[in-house]
Parts: sequence; C-alpha cells; structure tokens
Amino acid sequence: MDEELRSLTERIRQETGGSAAYEHLVATRDPGELAEVLTAPGQPLWARELAAFRLGLAGDRRAFESLVLLLNHRDPPRCVGAAYALARLGDPRTARAAAALATNELRVAYALHPVRLLVELRAPESVPALITTLERRLRPDDPYRRVALACVEGLGTLGDARARPVLTEALAHPALAQAAADALARIPKSG
Repeated sequence: MDEELRSLTERIRQETGGSAAYEHLVATRDPGELAEVLTAPGQPLWARELAAFRLGLAGDRRAFESLVLLLNHRDPPRCVGAAYALARLGDPRTARAAAALATNELRVAYALHPVRLLVELRAPESVPALITTLERRLRPDDPYRRVALACVEGLGTLGDARARPVLTEALAHPALAQAAADALARIPKSG
C-alpha cells in the first residue's frame, strides 16, 4: 500500500471509529462506486476525501474537483493528501487550479500546499504563480512566512532565472535571507 494512502486511511479510520461505511469504502475496487460518493448528497467529508484520493491515485479525473476543494481546506492533513493525489492524477487543469489557489489573497492562509504542489508539477504556471505569491509576502509584517519560505525554496528548486529579482528582494527579509541566498545559488548564471 502506498505510504500516503496508508496515512490517509489510518487518519480517516480514527476519525470514523472504523465504521462499517469506512471499511466498505476502503475495500471497494469499483471506481464507479467511489465516483458516486463524490456526487451523492449527504456524504460525510471523510468519505468524499477517501474516494477522491483513491480515484486520484488511479488517474481517474472524476476526482479533480473534489481534490481541488480539499487542497484549499483549512485542515492541513486534508491538503497534504489532496496535493499528493493531484500530483499523480495527471489532469492538465491541476497546475492552473493550484496557481489560482496559491495566488488568491483571500485564501493565502491555505496557500502552503498549493505552492508545494506547483513546485512538484513544474508546470508553465508554477514560476509565475510562485513569484506573484512571494512578492505579496514581502510586505512588512506579513504573517504568512511559511508560505513565503515555501515560495523561496520552490523557486530555488525550479531554478528559473525569472525568479532572480524577487529572490534578491527576499534577501532583505531576515526570515527568508538564507533560503533566498540558497535559491539564488541554484539558478544558473545567464550568458
């Protein structure tokens, strides 16, 4: 069993007390039944999460909308699972959705996992979205340092020269300075 799936099923088992409904949903091999859980009225969040995660790992694009909603959830473990499944889903809409979530100032408190997903995807949307998000985090007294740090580290991982100006600006922020220096060192010199 995939380690992320094991972690998610264990968390949900604890959440549900190992109910019969949980055991059934974990055991089913029918993708149609899992997809039905995503749209049927009255389904608990844990059931939708488990169904979406399993479908996402299987590459079933019916899970996309549910996984995007979970990626932007207030509960970090749900975000982690959604990001993991979205990275494996193979849906071309994933990078656009992650970029929209990462750059949404109204939901910036939940942008950490979309930022990390963008780095993993290495999509055309990744660098512009990370630059935009980081630029906004460089304001004085911005409370979202973890998001800023994830952007800095991600831009270093991606190694795109377009990030050089914002990373240089990040050097002036003590909480980001070392990570920004490391990220700049990873960007190839032009010319």
